[in-house]
Amino acid sequence: MQKEIQLRITPQEAASEDSLKQAVARETSISVGEITAIRVLKRSIDARQRSIFINVKLQVFVNEEPQGDLIQRNEYKDVSNAKQVIVVGAGPAGLFAALRLIELGLKPIVIERGKNVNERKRDIGLISREHIVDPESNYSFGEGGAGAFSDGKLYTRSKKRGSVDRILNIFCQFGANPTILADAHPHIGTDKLPAVIKKMRQQIVNSGGEVHFGTRMDNLIIENNSILGIETNTGNQFLGSVILATGHSARDVYYLLKRKAIHLESKGFAVGVRLEHPQPLIDQIQYHSPQGRGEYLPAAEYSLVAQAKDRGVYSFCMCPGGVVVPAASGPEQVVVNGMSASRRGSKFANAGMVVEVRPEDFPQYAKHGELALLKFQEQFEYDSWVQGGKRQSAPAQRMDDFVNNRSSSSLPDTSYAPGLTDTRFVDWMPKAITDRLRDGFQQFGRNSRGFLTNDAVMIGVESRTSSPVRIPRDRESFQHIVFKGLYPCGEGAGYAGGIVSSAIDGERTAEAVAAMMGV
Repeated sequence: MQKEIQLRITPQEAASEDSLKQAVARETSISVGEITAIRVLKRSIDARQRSIFINVKLQVFVNEEPQGDLIQRNEYKDVSNAKQVIVVGAGPAGLFAALRLIELGLKPIVIERGKNVNERKRDIGLISREHIVDPESNYSFGEGGAGAFSDGKLYTRSKKRGSVDRILNIFCQFGANPTILADAHPHIGTDKLPAVIKKMRQQIVNSGGEVHFGTRMDNLIIENNSILGIETNTGNQFLGSVILATGHSARDVYYLLKRKAIHLESKGFAVGVRLEHPQPLIDQIQYHSPQGRGEYLPAAEYSLVAQAKDRGVYSFCMCPGGVVVPAASGPEQVVVNGMSASRRGSKFANAGMVVEVRPEDFPQYAKHGELALLKFQEQFEYDSWVQGGKRQSAPAQRMDDFVNNRSSSSLPDTSYAPGLTDTRFVDWMPKAITDRLRDGFQQFGRNSRGFLTNDAVMIGVESRTSSPVRIPRDRESFQHIVFKGLYPCGEGAGYAGGIVSSAIDGERTAEAVAAMMGV
């Protein structure tokens, strides 16, 4: 017999199958001896009160053994001789588009400017050790895109756009821990995600698709407002409908589209800093205990939102037990991001702390039209590079010093490997951002006692929250509103934010392409 039950239990009771059996027996008429196995279907932490509880939905097996597992697997066809579709970019949107094309009987030709995940690791290491940024292989460019080496968080609010469970199951099919199917805030981890991505690529190739690394789209082949294919830096042409999944950091793509008179739109996004606290302090605040998280709770996370002068100020991409990493994608930029390994074992917690910006906030860039906020973003990152000493050292200031307009006499220990450089953000960062950050920090400090502290350090700049440009597409066909055969997709097109929503958008775009091709 199988039975599904919901329990509200202590962290210690949720820590092992044996303790779960005891909790089930206490709440039901089933004896411990009759329970042969338990599967956790859903799990979330309720830390709203001083007593912390775990909410679980369980599948209890009584006097029978479970068969198989909870993973729903897809079948991928041999598409070696099928019609081909060009997928530009091997980030989440591109990879999931390619896999969905295979399911639908089409052959994906994946074009990726960067390197495979193994070779990317070496180039990423050079950024921290030698302050060298390879413009084709970094935290943004290469197999897996920006998501591969920026934490692997799979939480999304975009549930209306498609099936989140389907995306999580595909990750599990290619090797992710099945616990992500149950967790309220699923997380694979930067140390685990590259192996999953590699298996996805192997499936694409095994099914007859193609993946070309070190191959950058340099031109679009256009005839009568139709996209016939692309030209690349290797001198090759690839013909077919084009799914454009290049991510939010491929600025050369936006410039290419503008030169080709392919309509773009300016889009609001958010910029600010990455804020790093000691993880034990965040544990104490979030779990309402001087002892922190104790033995049975994970590293605590937070999500903060405020309004300051008609703009949102909010935490972004919070990484408990994580590190701050250098995420520049080219020379003369300093950009930071955060990531966590699967165990979230760092002594630091970090999150982006960002302010919503709109084109009207920076009229000095209006002359650039639809690329106005892209130009602002470029200048913002250049200024950060200058403040960091024209290396990958990041400008930094203690949090309370910033709020009270003081210089920091010293900077705390940090996880940011290239190092920190003392700065006063108010001296060079736009006032529209610093004023709102200050207001937001004060609100967060009032709501979470101890959060506003000089033990926390602001590290600049967080500027890649999403794309500052949208590539408009038709709602039904997903094609560009003017140019047929071009399918803007994912974060770079302005239609997603994060790994899961990008993956969903990739799948939906692949389905739209298949429908237009009559497959």
